[in-house]
Amino acid sequence: MTTHVTIIGAGLGGLTLARVLHVHGIPATVYEAEVSPTARSQGGMLDIHDYNGQLAVRAAGLMDEFRSIVLEGRQAVRGLDREGNVLVDEPDDGTGGRPEVQRGELRQMLLDSLPGGTVRWGHKVSGVRGLGDGRHEVTFADDSTVVTSLLVGADGAWSRVRPVLSAASPVYAGTSFVETYLFDADTRHPAAAKAVGGGSMFAGDQGKRQIGAQREKGGTLHVYAMLSEPLDWFGGIDFADPAAAAAQIAQAFDGWAPELTALITDSDTAPVLRPLYTLPAGHRWDRVPGVTLVGDAAHLIPPNGEGANLAMLDGAELGEALVAHPGDVETALSAYEQAMFPRSAAQLATAEDPDNPTLEDVIKLFARDE
Repeated sequence: MTTHVTIIGAGLGGLTLARVLHVHGIPATVYEAEVSPTARSQGGMLDIHDYNGQLAVRAAGLMDEFRSIVLEGRQAVRGLDREGNVLVDEPDDGTGGRPEVQRGELRQMLLDSLPGGTVRWGHKVSGVRGLGDGRHEVTFADDSTVVTSLLVGADGAWSRVRPVLSAASPVYAGTSFVETYLFDADTRHPAAAKAVGGGSMFAGDQGKRQIGAQREKGGTLHVYAMLSEPLDWFGGIDFADPAAAAAQIAQAFDGWAPELTALITDSDTAPVLRPLYTLPAGHRWDRVPGVTLVGDAAHLIPPNGEGANLAMLDGAELGEALVAHPGDVETALSAYEQAMFPRSAAQLATAEDPDNPTLEDVIKLFARDE
């Protein structure tokens, strides 16, 4: 296959696709809105599952590199009630079935595996239009354009490519995270560090409040306070005043154990609001020549520990479909979508009601799905 593949978005799905194509000698260019790989934080830890994400890593020929970034022992998970009592305490089983890695390091691994110049940084898409015969024109914020006969939207929840295929737009899922970090926690925040343990910790009850935390490198605790509230509820919080915002969020956890609320009030960073959005259940589209989607652009769902894994598997399977059907792009895209649509629908069906999550849901949410 000699058709040049144009990929919008240098997230995990788009980069996995580019890598699989590179392995098989298919040229691709990735256009990314961010100005550099370090333009923003790349998020926390991910567990990469042996039944989807690791399959993508294998297809990319990067298992040795992947193993080198695994954080040993981080598969450990514990569940607490709101009083801080330990309900579940499972050590890392050492099987490697869902090892934890830092998202930023996983992304850098993929970037390092691509030829120089594959990713074009600072290219924010402002629009896409069809030209007929499977060709599309992509316009960037600086008014430059590129015309391609094979376009892949790997540009996340607010994809600029999706409207070419679907009228669907993300809607608020009814739940938001407030994200905080505690640094050098074993020394500076020992009670909170003890509560979290050596891997991931989830605390809550059967109501609308949960707290999750993950132990990252260097004694860093990455914390997510989860609240099932309408967006206007968060509008009453002044996030421009970090201390006041943390105090207001902590008030929602009044009566909880102090070592748990300290994960919010003792934050070493300003709390950040992360609303969750989702696409309609069973989101799919009719085949449009020359274009498709991967990852959140295709199947944004409430977090259940599978999003990054599915994005990478999408990228790998699309790449392999293009390899399997040289010179027949439409057959390749159809084969990819026919496998991807039911897989993503099944994942949405397993997600619990985001408006009333339970502690079990949160344990699933932070990468512990079976």
